[in-house]
Amino acid sequence: MRKPFVLWIIAFVATAGSAVYQRMTGPTYPISERHTVNGAEVKFRLDRSHGGEMNFPIVFETGDSTLRGAVAWKRFKTNDDWTVVSMTNNGGTLRAELPHQPPAGKLEYRVTIQTDDKTILLPSATTNVVRFKGDVPMSVIVVHVILIFAAMLLSTRTALELLVPAPRISLYAWWTVGLMLVGGLVMGPIVQKYAFDAYWTGWPFGTDLTDNKTAVAFIAWVVAALMVRRSQKPARWVLGAAIVTLIVFLIPHSLLGSELDYSKMQ
Repeated sequence: MRKPFVLWIIAFVATAGSAVYQRMTGPTYPISERHTVNGAEVKFRLDRSHGGEMNFPIVFETGDSTLRGAVAWKRFKTNDDWTVVSMTNNGGTLRAELPHQPPAGKLEYRVTIQTDDKTILLPSATTNVVRFKGDVPMSVIVVHVILIFAAMLLSTRTALELLVPAPRISLYAWWTVGLMLVGGLVMGPIVQKYAFDAYWTGWPFGTDLTDNKTAVAFIAWVVAALMVRRSQKPARWVLGAAIVTLIVFLIPHSLLGSELDYSKMQ
């Protein structure tokens, strides 16, 4: 029995869930911590990605004008000495800025906040790392995100099509290929160029997992789409491609992403 609406809903929920998981587990997703500050609970957000040409701002809205803070920072994976910057407190808003870095440059930092009776370290357990990138036009980001999400959606929906009589897997498979091609291998490099001044940093030029996993998923679906008409058991190829896509898109976003080597400045 064919129930396309139900299958689309299932595909959407599965795709949205994997996309949220991928984003929230990635190394550029902000860190949030809650601490009791002079009797009041305050939420502190530590960003791990910064775009544009301006310095990186660290801002905490605490509502407490008595707090003092400082930020210790250095360039990531270098032997630089730590530099300490005092935070200003303007009516309960603590603020400091770290110097702008070239695209893919990273700064390691940790914040110390002094209350009336204790010292708070942010993050609590370790240091934080922020990656700098160029300013990507919002229109480019929107198109890329919509197309790559649609490709993930079609991948899942194609696999679910195997559950119905006379499945139209060839149509869905080629739509998946097309969306991955445009969303991942066309728009993806455009976003990468704006952000890090390089169209492709995956294999064979680098280890960027975002680029590599997109290429793997695309190849898997090209093979599956071709085998739909050539194989006696096309369902195996389609299911295999969908599983590969799910696995690669569950890899945290920006893991092993572009990173500037300060020793070579490249």
